Amino acid sequence: MESLSRTAVVEDLMERFPHVPREAVIKEDLLRGGMAFDESALSGGDDGDVKPKSYFIFSFDHRTLPELGAAALNRPPEEIVLTGGAYDMRRTVVSVRVNPDSPYRVRAGEDGSLGLYLDGVRIADVGLPPMPDYYRHKLSNGKSVMEVAPTIQWGYLIYLTVFRVCQYFGHKEECQYCDINHNWRQHKAAGRPYTGVKPSDEILEALQIIDRYDTARTSTAYTLTGGAITSHVGGKDEADFYGSYAKAIEEMFPERWIGKVVAQALPLDDVKRFHDYGVKIYHPNFEVWDKKLFELYCPGKERYVGRAEWHKRILDSTEVFGAENVIPNFVAGVEMAQPHGFTTVDEAIASTEEGLNFFMSHGVVPRFTTWCPEPTTPLGKANPAGAPLEYHIRLLETYRATLEKHGLSSPPGYGPAGPGRAVFSVSSFMDSLAPNEEAAPAV
Repeated sequence: MESLSRTAVVEDLMERFPHVPREAVIKEDLLRGGMAFDESALSGGDDGDVKPKSYFIFSFDHRTLPELGAAALNRPPEEIVLTGGAYDMRRTVVSVRVNPDSPYRVRAGEDGSLGLYLDGVRIADVGLPPMPDYYRHKLSNGKSVMEVAPTIQWGYLIYLTVFRVCQYFGHKEECQYCDINHNWRQHKAAGRPYTGVKPSDEILEALQIIDRYDTARTSTAYTLTGGAITSHVGGKDEADFYGSYAKAIEEMFPERWIGKVVAQALPLDDVKRFHDYGVKIYHPNFEVWDKKLFELYCPGKERYVGRAEWHKRILDSTEVFGAENVIPNFVAGVEMAQPHGFTTVDEAIASTEEGLNFFMSHGVVPRFTTWCPEPTTPLGKANPAGAPLEYHIRLLETYRATLEKHGLSSPPGYGPAGPGRAVFSVSSFMDSLAPNEEAAPAV
């Protein structure tokens, strides 16, 4: 039996799930399977007119840097924005995940304008993010703002990966889909600047430059994140290490940005320290709902904290932050990662829906990142194609239905919701919700 073209697969899902925006179907396919770039569509590097991909925490690529060829030397853009074309797409921001073998290719047409091509047919116009003014200025020590405080989501979010490695280390502890440690190693091997622990004074100086030159006030939130800390970094435990950056930022820039922290699910006293330091939103990511898969795919989290305790701590933290400001992430798609994942979309969706109902029944609205099967991870090696697109489309439908069932709305700190409006670039969940304005975190 002849396999369907990618176009046929995409259009079949658009027909079968008409309530999911067409833009989200294309976006999810790009996130799960990546996109290829002609050299004409690459960013021009750190000195060009296009904002280059910053590799802000994970590689989010389907090949290692040495395998990317021109895309490693002349970086692809951080994100692209899709409009118009065969599906009359509303403005859709998509994080760039490079895959030279993808059926999707970004290239210039005969008139020189960039387009997204699927199976050789132009399906959308492509806009590239302009190099922001603040990226053109260096810190006093010569480091770039992009290295210290890159922005994503079309400039909405400042992504502060202040600890570039994870203390869950090795096969028996690392999350099986995560390449944070390899990404650090590959950038060091390539001779790129990639600081392991970012000094607080560098963060503050970079933020001063952003604050000065972001005259349109596009940057609205910052995320403090990095690897898990199971002992100490610089003499500080996880709450004090990440929290100290928030304290310094909030003292210098009170209420300038919405402060968010991604950390482990910590005991209540530690969570209170985050709040006292000025953090507004807490992301204790639960990664995958199913008990067996959590234990197998997140062995470090299971060993140090345990799934049941992780969930208890998520709910406990609502006492400090308020339920609407506790937003745990899961990695959408690893539910179907072999050898242990679900083998049918029905089973995978049922499991994820169970988790959504559990958290949303307590007023907690999870969010998700579309899994990119990075080649240096165990699950990426075993599942180079990721999860089926149908899983991702049905998840969008299920997520919105579950949110509405519990009378909840989109989480704060993610910009506006709705197709043509959303800026969250590593998943389509914000594109798939009913249009609304930016939700502000409750104080």
